[in-house]
Amino acid sequence: MSIVEWRRPVESNELLTRTRSFALAAIRYSTHLPRRMETQIIGRQLMRSATSVGANYRAACRAKSRPDFIAKMSIVEEEADESLYWLDLLGELSPRLDEDLLFLKREAGELVAIAVASKKTARLRSSASGNRQSPIVSRQSTDG
Repeated sequence: MSIVEWRRPVESNELLTRTRSFALAAIRYSTHLPRRMETQIIGRQLMRSATSVGANYRAACRAKSRPDFIAKMSIVEEEADESLYWLDLLGELSPRLDEDLLFLKREAGELVAIAVASKKTARLRSSASGNRQSPIVSRQSTDG
């Protein structure tokens, strides 16, 4: 039986559930790592980065502006990529085939891709709406 229990999210905001499930799966995986110093240290780092993915995505959902959303999604991307790094190291330290590790690596990679695509979409929408001329005229430019 797998340590990492995964259920496909069915909530309206699938990514909130998915990032939370990723964090919980990484925590469960980390708590079952061998009791060697190197795996315990890397496991703690994995827990920090994996839980940060969900926490920062929640923050992105509450962003005050499009640039704020993009900045927060950049953190989501960085933390998911960092999680992938720790998972890669754990794979190197324990080279046996591990379904849980493979799942977590695949999920971290997909979360990175989703964050990148979300930022790209937000930037495209920002540039499309940002090309309009502002009705506000700077006083400095008219005072000559």
